[in-house]
Amino acid sequence: MCPAEDTFIVDSLPVPVAHVAREYTTKVCREYFHSAPDKGDNATFGQYYIGYKLHMVVSLNGVYQSMDLTKASVHDIHYLRNIKHNPTLRNSLVLADKGYLSASQQVDLFYSAGIELQTPMRRNQTGYHLWPKIFKTARRWIETVFSQLCGHMRLKQNYAKTFTGLRGRIISKVASFTLLQYINHLNGTPINQVKHALAT
Repeated sequence: MCPAEDTFIVDSLPVPVAHVAREYTTKVCREYFHSAPDKGDNATFGQYYIGYKLHMVVSLNGVYQSMDLTKASVHDIHYLRNIKHNPTLRNSLVLADKGYLSASQQVDLFYSAGIELQTPMRRNQTGYHLWPKIFKTARRWIETVFSQLCGHMRLKQNYAKTFTGLRGRIISKVASFTLLQYINHLNGTPINQVKHALAT
């Protein structure tokens, strides 16, 4: 669906499994310590939750390229260490939000994989300048993908009791969403209009 793509977008999505009030009592996904959920901050809604973070890289037209699931407390910057090992992303431009702002990570990505990481600057930074409007417009694609994963695929509705079950549910939902995109691609319709993909 995007064989010659050289620009991608990275972001993370909260995946809650319990309310913060049940932080010490919930047993969901806690069969192993290394994969147990913990408390994270949902900056969009200004609240805490118990669960995980889904990190994703998508192309400019919203096609999934890379994905990882971490504990909710893991900072977005740490996911950047993984994308440099993805051969699809080599020598590409990756757009991110302020959560991925790190000069050391930008240098490491560029020299290790040829990845140019572009993030908006904070207003108190030296040499502050506005982020190009074209980058802001492009980043809306991953917000659209997240919205569809949560709305159509019910990504945040968790009925799994184990981490293996949760992981399987997330993989199946992302795979199903990508399949609907591919059906649209074959039918020559906009690939992100997945709601009616099976009706065409």
